[in-house]
Amino acid sequence: MTSAFEPLGLHPQLIQAVTDLGFNDPTPIQSSVIPLLLSGQDVIGQAQTGTGKTAAFALPMLQSLAPDLGFTQALILAPTRELALQVTQAIEDYARNQKVRVLTVYGGQPYHAQVRQLKRGVDIVVGTPGRTLDLLEKRILDLTAVHSLVLDEADEMLSMGFIEDIEKILAAVPGARQTALFSATLPAPIRKLAAKYMHDPQTVVLEEKQRTVEAIEQCCYLVNNYDKPAALTRLFETEAVTSALIFTRTREGTGVLANELTVRGYPAEALNGDLSQDARERVLNRFRENKITVLVATDVAARGLDIDHISHVFNYDLPQFSELYVHRVGRTGRAGKTGVAISLVTPQDQHQLRRIEKYTRQQIPMLQLPTKDEILALRETQLVESMLVWLRRGRCKKEREMVEGLVEQGYDPLEVAAATLKMARADEKKRPIHPISEVSRVSTRRNKRKAGRKSGNRNSNVRLANERFKSNQSHEAGMVRLTLNAGKTHGLRPADVVGTIAYNADIPGRTIGAIKIRADHTIVDVPEQFVSQVLAKNGDYQVRKQRITIERAQQS
Repeated sequence: MTSAFEPLGLHPQLIQAVTDLGFNDPTPIQSSVIPLLLSGQDVIGQAQTGTGKTAAFALPMLQSLAPDLGFTQALILAPTRELALQVTQAIEDYARNQKVRVLTVYGGQPYHAQVRQLKRGVDIVVGTPGRTLDLLEKRILDLTAVHSLVLDEADEMLSMGFIEDIEKILAAVPGARQTALFSATLPAPIRKLAAKYMHDPQTVVLEEKQRTVEAIEQCCYLVNNYDKPAALTRLFETEAVTSALIFTRTREGTGVLANELTVRGYPAEALNGDLSQDARERVLNRFRENKITVLVATDVAARGLDIDHISHVFNYDLPQFSELYVHRVGRTGRAGKTGVAISLVTPQDQHQLRRIEKYTRQQIPMLQLPTKDEILALRETQLVESMLVWLRRGRCKKEREMVEGLVEQGYDPLEVAAATLKMARADEKKRPIHPISEVSRVSTRRNKRKAGRKSGNRNSNVRLANERFKSNQSHEAGMVRLTLNAGKTHGLRPADVVGTIAYNADIPGRTIGAIKIRADHTIVDVPEQFVSQVLAKNGDYQVRKQRITIERAQQS
C-alpha cells in the first residue's frame, strides 16, 4: 500500500513511522515545507498550531541526521517548556524506526542530568531560549556542529522577550546551516530576524482565513490598568456569558487573574505553560464539559484549542501584535454561533488599539462600563423574572405549605416574602461591585480628538508623557513612586520589575503602575496601600541572580 507521503521524498523508515502513527495524508504545510527542507533551503512557515508543522520540520531533520556521531547536530527552540516537551515527544514518535537521541532543556530542571546526557552525546536538542543560552554560556552545550536549526512559535518567543537570547544562540551556530522559522504571525521584528540570520528563505503561508468573523460582536472599554479586575467582573454581571476565554499577556497573569476572579465570586482556572500535559488536558476537559465556564490563558497555551461553544473572548491585556488579536477573537463565533469579543484598553494601549483597527479594517466601538446602579437594577430585574417563572409554573406546593405555617404563627405574608428574597440575594455579597476610577483624560487621545484639540497636541502629548517621569512624585492618584537601583545597563525589563515586586511582596502584578527604565535605575509607581509591603521585602528582590533594592523616590 502506497502512502501519500512518498512523493515528498522521505525515507521509507520515516514514511512507515507516520503511517504507524495513523497519518494518511500530509497537511498543506507538510506538503509545502518538507520538499523545501529536504532540498536544503531555508524556510519561513506561517502557520498556527494544529496544522502539522512539527512534522513538517521534524521529518526532514531526522532524515538529515548522521548516525552515531556523538555530538549535537540539530537544535529546536520553543517558547515554553510545554511546547518543547510536545516537540520532543513528536520527534521520538517519528524516529521510532531509527536510533536518535533527543534531549529537552528548560528552566527548572536540575543541571546535572542535562550535563550527563550532553556528555554522553545527543543528536537533537529541543529547548527554551533561556536555558539553552545558559547551557551555552556555561560551555556545557556545544553547537559548533549544528547543521539544522528550527525556531518554533517565533512570535511567542518575541512576545516573551526572548529575541536577544535567540540572537546570541544564533551567533553560536555555524553560518553554514539550514534554518527553519515557524510562526503564526510575522511581525516586523521576526521579519528582521529572518533577514539577518537566514539564507534566501522560501516563505510558505497557509491561506489566511477571514480576518474577523461577521458573527463576532466586538467592543472595548477604556479603563485604568489597576481597575481591570473590577471592570471584568462588572461585564460578567451584564453580559450573557455561558463560557469565557480570557487572554492575559503572561503566564503569571493567568494565575493571578484566575485567583482574583474566584475570590470575587466567578470561579476560573488558568491555562498556561506551567501545567503538565495531564493537568492541561484535565482543565480543558472540564471546560469542554461546562464544569468550568471561565478559562484564563496565554496565547501560546490557547493554541490548538478546538472548542466551539465559547460565547465570549476577553482581551484582558491587548495582544502585542495585531495578528494575535484576530486569532484570539476567532475562538468565539464558531460553528454557526454568534460570539462576543471584548477588550479592556488602558490609556497606554490606545496606539495598539488603532493598529488593530487598521489591521482588521474595522473600528472597534468603545463603550461605557455599566455603573453600580445599573448592575444593582439588573440584579433586581433578574431576581423578579426568576420569581415570576416559578409563580407561573405553580410548582411550589411544599414551599407554600411552609409559608402558610409561618403565617399561622403570626408572620405577615409580605414580610415572609421579603425575607425569602433577602435569602435568595445572599450570594450577591460574594460579588461586590468594586469602584472604578475615572480614566485620566490627559492620556486619552480619542477624548482629545472629540474635544476638538488641534493636531499640535501630539507633540505636547509626548512631552507630557516624558514629564510624568521627571518628578519623583506619581501623577496618578493613589500611587507612590519608588526607585530601583538597576536599569537598562543591567538588562532590566518591565516584566522583570513587575515579576520580582509582585512575587516577593505578594501583591497583584496588575496593580503596579507606570514603569520607566533608565540607564542606571528604574522608576515604578505602586498603589499607596502596598508601599509598606513592598519596602518590607527589601533584600528579597532579585532579577537573574542580581540583588535589587527598592526605596521611596526622593521628593523634589
